[in-house]
Amino acid sequence: MLTISLAWTPDGTRLLSCGHKSNQNMLEWDTLTWKQVGVHWRGHTDLVEAIAINPAGTLVASASVDNHMRLWRPSDRRTIAIFKDIDELYCVTFSADGKYILSGCRQGLIKEWATHVCIDSASFRHLTLHKDTFLVEPPEEQAKTKRTSFGDASGEQATTKHTLSEDVPEKRATNDAQAHFVRGWSRETGDIRGDFPFMSLFEDASEDLMAKKRRSVEFSSHPNILDISTTAFNACITGDLAMAEDLLTQEIDSDADNYNSYANRSFVMARKLDWDSALHDALKSVNIQPSLTGYLSKGIALCGQMKFQDATKAFALAFMFAEGGSKTVHLLLLIKVIALFNANQHDEAMLRVQELATACPTADIVACRAVEACLRVQLGINALDNDEAAAHFTTAVKSCLFSSKSDIDSTYEVFVVLFGLDLKYLWKIANQKRCDALLRAGRITEALESYRYMMDMSDEVTEASCLGWSTGFKQECRALYITRGDAAFATRNYDMAIELYSEAIDLDSATDAIFAKRSKAKLENMLWEDALLDAQKVIELNPSSSLGYQLKHAALYGIQRCDEANEAYQIMLSKLDKTPVTQAQDPPQRHVSPSEAERAVRKVVDAQLENTPPRLLNTITGRLCDREAQISTFKTTTEYMELLSSIIERADLGNEHVVGVVAMHFRYAMLSHRWSGKEPLLQEVQDKVVYELDSSGNVMKLQSFCKTARYTGYRWAWSDTCCIDKNNNIEVQESVNTMFVWYSHSALTIVYLSDVMPSSKAGALARSAWTRRGWTVQEFLAPEIVLFYQKDWTLYLDDRSPNHKASAAIMQELGGATGINARALVAFRPGMKDAREKLQWASMRVTTLQEDMAYSLFGIFGVHLPVIYGERKQSALGRLLQEVVARSGDISALDWVGKPSDFNSCLPADISSYKPLPSMLPRLSENQIQISISSLRHVVAMDLALRLYDSLENMNAPRFANCRLHLPCLVFPVTEVKLGRVRDQKVTHELKANGLNDLTIVTDDELSNRETLLLVYPWNHDLLKQLNPVDDTQNMGNCNIPSGSRASRFIGRVRQLIAPINSESHLRALQLIVRLGQPFRAFLLAQWRAGEYRRIATDHDIITQVRDTTFVRKMNVRVVEIL
Repeated sequence: MLTISLAWTPDGTRLLSCGHKSNQNMLEWDTLTWKQVGVHWRGHTDLVEAIAINPAGTLVASASVDNHMRLWRPSDRRTIAIFKDIDELYCVTFSADGKYILSGCRQGLIKEWATHVCIDSASFRHLTLHKDTFLVEPPEEQAKTKRTSFGDASGEQATTKHTLSEDVPEKRATNDAQAHFVRGWSRETGDIRGDFPFMSLFEDASEDLMAKKRRSVEFSSHPNILDISTTAFNACITGDLAMAEDLLTQEIDSDADNYNSYANRSFVMARKLDWDSALHDALKSVNIQPSLTGYLSKGIALCGQMKFQDATKAFALAFMFAEGGSKTVHLLLLIKVIALFNANQHDEAMLRVQELATACPTADIVACRAVEACLRVQLGINALDNDEAAAHFTTAVKSCLFSSKSDIDSTYEVFVVLFGLDLKYLWKIANQKRCDALLRAGRITEALESYRYMMDMSDEVTEASCLGWSTGFKQECRALYITRGDAAFATRNYDMAIELYSEAIDLDSATDAIFAKRSKAKLENMLWEDALLDAQKVIELNPSSSLGYQLKHAALYGIQRCDEANEAYQIMLSKLDKTPVTQAQDPPQRHVSPSEAERAVRKVVDAQLENTPPRLLNTITGRLCDREAQISTFKTTTEYMELLSSIIERADLGNEHVVGVVAMHFRYAMLSHRWSGKEPLLQEVQDKVVYELDSSGNVMKLQSFCKTARYTGYRWAWSDTCCIDKNNNIEVQESVNTMFVWYSHSALTIVYLSDVMPSSKAGALARSAWTRRGWTVQEFLAPEIVLFYQKDWTLYLDDRSPNHKASAAIMQELGGATGINARALVAFRPGMKDAREKLQWASMRVTTLQEDMAYSLFGIFGVHLPVIYGERKQSALGRLLQEVVARSGDISALDWVGKPSDFNSCLPADISSYKPLPSMLPRLSENQIQISISSLRHVVAMDLALRLYDSLENMNAPRFANCRLHLPCLVFPVTEVKLGRVRDQKVTHELKANGLNDLTIVTDDELSNRETLLLVYPWNHDLLKQLNPVDDTQNMGNCNIPSGSRASRFIGRVRQLIAPINSESHLRALQLIVRLGQPFRAFLLAQWRAGEYRRIATDHDIITQVRDTTFVRKMNVRVVEIL
């Protein structure tokens, strides 16, 4: 294929080409692999003659002999604009700023076109016109206007028409006569600058356009919306918020009616994240005198409190006080965007700033892009994935429509004052973080390209300020190149190794070690001369080392310069420090020194022991060993000496081999058992041999455990009796919080059933006390491999399989005894999910110390909390449940029956309260839900339904603070209490509540009509996730139901009823009301103090139901504080 034109992307990662007439498409190539990527760029109908890419890399232009120039979007290879000429086009290029495209045709004309900004891929909403002022000519006048060609030496004049497609690429505008154009004239010279397509979208605004200049990428001055003293302003700019607060407080003290000072102090408190104080000052400002700054501060404070609906109203009121026209409104919109972003509404904020930049003709692009860049930088910092972070930082860099020299922070000081945005160093930070993220993601080539771009675009001051970072970045790049080079060398890919080592050398001043690595790779490739040059460099950089002479000897020997090779060999020998004769006979084979080998092994050992108990029993010697003793034992083994020898002799020995040897040695077995009587503690075992202790009582159990572990192939073993120093509170706390991790990383867990007799039949495990102990839950769930042993240390049921978790019979028996489902028994993962089910597993278990019941569940839920032996069990369990509810938002932990806790009345006093399973609530089918929706359309006001939906959607998750539960719920006041019978100290009551069916409950205490009682529906956001906006009656039509049948007629009637409800939000709102109308599990609350409640415990779940779904207008949605 003939290649006519080539174009590089600015980052150098892609190359575009066009070629022969038989293929009218453009091709895209990956410059790392030189392979074609993606699909062809299709659209032209004839030969493509030229390609150009704008400086930002965001647009591609192509010129073709089909008389069309196409504008493409590289991200998805789609056409976003088509320009039609009267003749074949042969060349195309962008202007240096990327705002214009120049094209050349066969007639010798050079034409100037304006680029377009598109809202989406299918239509054009905004047209960027020429820099100068434009006059709009009617179509009939355009035919009269002549234009001088830039390239026509004869001065011959020609008329050109251009059309712009709005539905690309298929639906191209074809009626040239109906096209409108803007003809550009230069005011200074009077010359015509060119014809430009003009969209009908702007026809109604043509008079305004004639009077306005094109939006330019220059800094525009913003209206000053802040009325703040210079000293307070400067304190905000420098970030001295304490001083700013003091200054504004002094102003307020001197003038209590200074509403501006209150608003300004609200801004300061918002920056300090003190939202309550911020809102207090904002409300004070508005109460004194409504103003722009007052409502603006109120909107920001409400966003901080996650009250978005109220915040939106405050911002709307701020707009009413805006002066200065569209610039002020635009600035306020950007402030609202930042406030939303700071309130974790990231997606909403990004969408708004992008829409503002593209949809608003008067928008300040620099301000929009500066804000977007700041937000993108923050998203990149928060991203957990390096690739995601790199994408955000890259977008931030592209959003910066200014350079490192720009004084943008002084132009947009309002953002700095209100939010502390670091605009001064935004360009530098965005570029640096993009480089770092790309490097962390392993995309070193892109990282270096980004680095070079940054250095090329930096002014001298910026470059000087980046010196320290730049040095560190290049060092990291060099280290990564070396690591990859080592990996390539280990796999005998010497060409790649040489290339990677060369990249490391080219980065900065290289050490002798890098030249030595490249020399070795060149020797393996038999590139003797090149290897010799690198060896000489090693000697030059480190003359005292023998390695350079070793490499020189090998290179000279390869090119048959024997005398010189022998001379290098003798020098090498003289530099070897006390090298044994056996090693000196063939010194080139030694690539790593013994100390380097030891360091390499120690690094792997430390990583292996990171999740291992600090003390282990040596099953061979019977001694208790701390971490250093374990490592010392390893160093005395044959496998350690062989490993060192292998590393010294073979530089290409893979790290996997080292990891495998280390992991095999340090495998350990854990003991799970039931404590009974006096167990051997650490002080009784330390500095003694376990096998030599008096074999009485539980010492025999410890000895048998060590022997069993040794017999099954494990050198190391752990028992909670003697491997933890119970007298060391710090060690005990760390052990409790880490024990689940230790069990999960064990190679084997041995479960000893002391009450299961030898030769027991199936069922003995289920009857064992081990299944009812608190700590044994995690001891079984955490490990992957478990073996059960009977009283005489024989395998349970004589099952000799390597893992009893693979035994269906044993797992079925264990599941029946514990209530734990089969999947969790075999492959459990810790976390907050299904909290109520996990609590039910523990509800039937006991521990010797009452606090341990909660502590034994830390690992199950994946939490790390203080261990405070001596605290009450209610406190320990309360702290755990508080953490679970607060972190997960899962209120299923509040479903219990029993005595309330002193920690919080919504929590149980004892884990056994979770033993009864929650009552099963009836559920409607999807068809029943749809029919219920149709019945509501005439009885429920849609605005009320939507208002209820919005209220519940915006409710915060439940949270704990100082043992107080802030519970979002629907509240139904109790209107009447009737006392029933009293039996066995239990009191029966009949309750009536607004909007609910009457119900009967049983409590320990007598209730009174004098009390303020509430029945509440605890709100769970998961209910919204269950809503399905799809009209299920449409799915009914997909069934094979005979037409004319009774079922078919029924479906038709349902569709008729639901047809008017065609909005997704309406459907969701009505579905929510239908679901709220179903029976639910309620809590009974009694007012304790003003605004504070306590939960009244009952002897069974309170199941009730809304009397009538039309009660929606009276549903009270709020957060209740429960003690």
